[in-house]
Amino acid sequence: MLKPLALALLLACTASVAQAELLADMPLTYQAQASADTRDQPLVIFLHGYGSNEDDLFGIKDDLPADYTVLSVRGRLEVRTGAYQWFHQKREAPQYDGDSDDLRQSAEAISDFIARVTEKYHTQPDKVFLVGFSQGAMMTYEVALRHPELLRGIAPLSGRLLPALRGELKDGPQYAALKVFIGHGTADPQVPYAGASEALRVLQGLSIEPQFHSYPGVGHTISATEVSDLKNWIGASLKH
Repeated sequence: MLKPLALALLLACTASVAQAELLADMPLTYQAQASADTRDQPLVIFLHGYGSNEDDLFGIKDDLPADYTVLSVRGRLEVRTGAYQWFHQKREAPQYDGDSDDLRQSAEAISDFIARVTEKYHTQPDKVFLVGFSQGAMMTYEVALRHPELLRGIAPLSGRLLPALRGELKDGPQYAALKVFIGHGTADPQVPYAGASEALRVLQGLSIEPQFHSYPGVGHTISATEVSDLKNWIGASLKH
């Protein structure tokens, strides 16, 4: 058995090698946990929130089945060293919204990334899940509601559906197979819980019936209960 320090060094070296290889052939920087044979295995992609990076949500992999391929992606735009975002906020907007060009470019980059890693890891779109927190959650809506064919489902956690996107959505058969998990703490001071309720109503208007989870007293974070609910939702979605 490896001693803790030796194990940590091995894991760090492995992660560095994997990242160096992936940077060369993907549009976005990311970390990966993948088994030796990823063919037709579920693929879960994490998108972090404002001011974070690809390390942030990667630990959730430990709560998912070992045969899942798990990727955690870095935002396109640097806030400061080691901190990134997916879009700049519109300062003049009456409610939280993103810069249109940033949203478009990040959505395109994520969509391209999904298509490439689906091929790279030899799986199928109906086994791909996009999970985001805060700004990352907002990006899951931006991607999936424009390109539902890329994914089995999305899990926006502590996010909201941005105004510009709402105005572009139309009901139709394109969303028939899309699974959605919405999770939000009721005491979130940064992205108010009302945003989750509003997103639920919009999606129901598109004939999408999300699995909705509220977490009483939880702030702008992901609780252990939410991770458990997320894991169960992904497993159930793969069966239906």
